[in-house]
Amino acid sequence: MSSLVRRIALVGIALLPVLATAQQPAGPYKILKTVKVGGEGGFDYVTADSEGRRLYVARSGPAASLHIYDLDTLVQVGELPNISAHGATVDTRYHHGFATSKPVVMFDTKTMGDVKALETQGNPDGYLADPEMHRVYILSHSAPNVTVLDAKDGAVLGTIDIGGAPEQAVLDGKGRMFIDIEDKDAIAVVDTRTMTMTGKYDVSSHGGGCAGLAIDTRNGILFAACRDKKNMIIVNAADGKIITDLPIGAGCDGAVFNPKTMETFSSQGDGTLTVIKEHSPTSFDVEQTVTTPVRAKTLTLDTKTGNILLITAEFGAAPPPAAPGARPGRPPMVPGTFSIVVVGK
Repeated sequence: MSSLVRRIALVGIALLPVLATAQQPAGPYKILKTVKVGGEGGFDYVTADSEGRRLYVARSGPAASLHIYDLDTLVQVGELPNISAHGATVDTRYHHGFATSKPVVMFDTKTMGDVKALETQGNPDGYLADPEMHRVYILSHSAPNVTVLDAKDGAVLGTIDIGGAPEQAVLDGKGRMFIDIEDKDAIAVVDTRTMTMTGKYDVSSHGGGCAGLAIDTRNGILFAACRDKKNMIIVNAADGKIITDLPIGAGCDGAVFNPKTMETFSSQGDGTLTVIKEHSPTSFDVEQTVTTPVRAKTLTLDTKTGNILLITAEFGAAPPPAAPGARPGRPPMVPGTFSIVVVGK
C-alpha cells in the first residue's frame, strides 16, 4: 500500500466514528411546540392535571399569581391573583387545588377561585397529591419538612421531619412515600399511614444534590436525578440498593416516569431533557437527550398524551459579580417571554 493510499485509508477510518454519530437517529422525542404565554414574575414548578385538562404555573414576585391554562390548547383560562407560590397541585375527587404559598392557598378547580388560606409551618415549596388517601403533602426545606393536608377541607393532619431539605416526592401505591433529601444525599422512606419516616437510603456513594425523583411503581424502581455528578441514580425501592447510575445534563430540577413507555425524563437547566429507557428492572440506558431552551429545568407529564411540558423564559445580561460573601445576582427576565414548551413524539 502506498503512503498516499495509507493516509487516505487512515483518514477514512478516523472519520467513521464521526459519520456513525451523524447518522444515528435523533430519537423519538422532539419539541412539538413552544407557546409564548407571557406574564410577569418568577417561576419554579409546573403541574399537569391530566384528568381535568388543566396546567398550573405559579408566578412569584410583585406580580405574583397562579396561572391556569387549558392543557390541550395552552390558552390561559384562569388566574388567582396575589398568590406568590412555587407551584400547585390538585385533588380530582374534591376538586381542590393547593398552591405552595405562605400561607398555602386552597382553591376550587372548577370555579378557579380561592377557598381559604391554610396556615402551615416551614416554608412551602414542593408538593405531592395522594390520589388514594386524598391528602396533599407540602414540602419545606425548613422544619417541619412535610405538612400533611386533608384534600377535602385543608385540615392539617400532621407533620413529618425527615432531617433535611426535600425536593421531590413520589408514592409507591403501597403506603410508602419516598422523598429525595437534597442536602443529605439520601432518599427518605415515609409510611403514609402513620405519617412517620421509617428509613433513609444513602446514595452518596454515587452522587448527591438530588433534585428530582421518579418511580416505577410496578417494578419498585426509584430514579434520583442528581446535580453533583450530573447523573441519574437508579435505586431498588424495596431495600435502597443502588442498581446503576447514568449520565444526565447539568442543573436538574425534576424527574417523571411514564409507565406506558417505561421511560424516565429528567429536565436540566443547561437546555437538555434526558430520556432513560427501562428495558427491565436491571437494564437501563440513556435513550435520548433532547435539546430544550436553557433554564427549562422543571417538567410535568401529561399522562393522557405522554407529552412532557416544561416552562422557561428569555433572560438579559448577567449582573456584575457579587461582592465577596454575597449571593450572586440573577439576570433579569425579558418581559413577555415566559413560554410553555411541549415535548413529545
